[in-house]
Amino acid sequence: MEGFYQCEANYVPLSPISFLERAAFVYGNSTSIIYEDKTYTWKDVHDRCVKLASSFSSLGVQPGKVVATLAPNIPAHYELHFAVPMAGAILSALNTSLDPPTLAATLQLLEPEIIFCDCQFIEIVVEAFKLLALKSQKPSPLLVLIGRKSGIVVPSNTLNYDDLLSIGKSDFKIIYPNNECDPISINFTSGSTGKPKGAVYSHRAAYLNSLAVIFRYDMRKMPVFLWTVDMFRCNGWCFPWAVAALGGTNICLREVTADVILKSIVAHKVTHLCGPPTILDKIASSETSEQSVIPAKVDVIVAGPLPPPDVILEVESLGFSIHHGYGMTEALGPMTDRYLKSTNEEKNKDDPELVKIRCREGAHNILLEDVDVKDPETMKSVPCDGKTIGEVVFRGNVVMLGYLKNLEMTKSAFKGGWYRTGDLGVRNPNGDIVMKDRALDSIMVEGEILSTMDIERVIRSHPFVKDVAVVGKPDKTFGEYPCAFVTLKDECSLSSHGIIKFCEEKLMPRRMIPINVWFGILPMNSSGKILKFVLREQAKSI
Repeated sequence: MEGFYQCEANYVPLSPISFLERAAFVYGNSTSIIYEDKTYTWKDVHDRCVKLASSFSSLGVQPGKVVATLAPNIPAHYELHFAVPMAGAILSALNTSLDPPTLAATLQLLEPEIIFCDCQFIEIVVEAFKLLALKSQKPSPLLVLIGRKSGIVVPSNTLNYDDLLSIGKSDFKIIYPNNECDPISINFTSGSTGKPKGAVYSHRAAYLNSLAVIFRYDMRKMPVFLWTVDMFRCNGWCFPWAVAALGGTNICLREVTADVILKSIVAHKVTHLCGPPTILDKIASSETSEQSVIPAKVDVIVAGPLPPPDVILEVESLGFSIHHGYGMTEALGPMTDRYLKSTNEEKNKDDPELVKIRCREGAHNILLEDVDVKDPETMKSVPCDGKTIGEVVFRGNVVMLGYLKNLEMTKSAFKGGWYRTGDLGVRNPNGDIVMKDRALDSIMVEGEILSTMDIERVIRSHPFVKDVAVVGKPDKTFGEYPCAFVTLKDECSLSSHGIIKFCEEKLMPRRMIPINVWFGILPMNSSGKILKFVLREQAKSI
């Protein structure tokens, strides 16, 4: 066909930077950030971000270079989600639970020009710098402190966040990407199945996933978002950019407790919050008086294994609407979502049908092209019979570019034209996906694959159980058999026989009932995920 062509008039590379530009124009005098006794408008935030971007250039940070952060959910961390890409640089928000050796190894891989560190974590960074000096000939990144703290020795060239703002120029010309597939951020996987990997996101994927978040969670104009999910987790699941797109208000928190959550909801009329399912436990167990006076419906989005049904019912009774997501770092956060809604018929928390319904993973978001369960060898879709186990795979425009400095692993992850999750699942007749296990975590008993997640769901429903992990122990006769590691709730007592009897009462098949049960604290990584490979080794030696 003739008569058309692509030019600047009809094509602009997609980037979430544009959301802040528009927010400053449309919602300029509306509140953007509330933190303790400080309040910023969208015009304030835009001006601060432009000045920060300007200061990066004056420090010699070239487009395409990495800027790292180590900070809680405070205003500076939110601003850096815009300021860093506005300078053409790449943001890497790091897990605040990293120890000095792990942080040093991460910085060695990233090679950032600057690391912004909140004063709360300065000791960790200083120790990491010492280790980094022993490993690398290259100088440590420039350290910029957020806040001020005395009594700690820092590198002589250390700068302060507020000082950078003071030297920035408000007329700085924002650097938009030439290609919308240029990197905007690097987020590290949890490392629950091995060494953490750096997933690289593009401007395009971040832009589109921010819009997907808005559609998925029914976010209307000017929502009020409570920051209970860490900004280092998939860039806060892209909510920093989504809230800007709608001109909403960010309620920033340094620490997340049940009382803070509920008091913030009442004080600021919060509409949305999200994070791991432990948030539901916090809300359900809180004894603050604000529990009974939530002013309006609050959407809470969680991703991960759900708590027992009684916790969900309690949270719903307080006025929360719960969305359950499934996702991973490589998909920029939750990629499927299902709205949980109890009915009068579901009030029996032990109803097996209710448990089955709550275990379904829901539908993929509107900007993820496809999610499927396939035979990992033939890449053919498994039948929708709720029984045939395959690998969960996905593809679309909100998927990472690849793993930082690891082309071989990137090619392996995208083998066959899909992202290979390594998760096992089945597909129900209505199309719903039900997760069964990580491929590495599943148990093979007499040639049959057993889902540790199915076993864990039953044990976790015991009123005395706080957490549980099931692994396989090698056996000459059966191949493997399930073993359970259980953490009990405070002041609760239970025997291994009690767990086994509970499983029998729940009519679990004999092959799924753990033969051995041990009690204690479960080993977890810095992201709070259980290290099953550690438990497998323990099971072998016991």
